[in-house]
Amino acid sequence: MEFSLDMFDSVMRWVILPLAGVLIYVYNRQNQHHTDIQVLKAQHEANKIAADREMKEMKDTIKAIFNKLDTIEQALRK
Repeated sequence: MEFSLDMFDSVMRWVILPLAGVLIYVYNRQNQHHTDIQVLKAQHEANKIAADREMKEMKDTIKAIFNKLDTIEQALRK
C-alpha cells in the first residue's frame, strides 16, 4: 500500500488538524483554570489575614472592656 498525497491530505485534514485543535483548546482551558485557581488562593489568603486581624482587634477590644470594668469595680469597692 502506497502512501499517496491524497491519503496524507485526508489524514491531515480529518485526524491531525482536529486533534491539534482539541489539544490547543485543552491547553488554553488548563491555563485559564490555573490562573483562576491562583486568584482564588490569593483571595482566600487575603480573607484569612483580614479575619485574623479582625479577631485580634476584637480580642483587644474585649480586653479593654474588661479592664475598664475592673477599674469601675475597684472604684466602686473603695
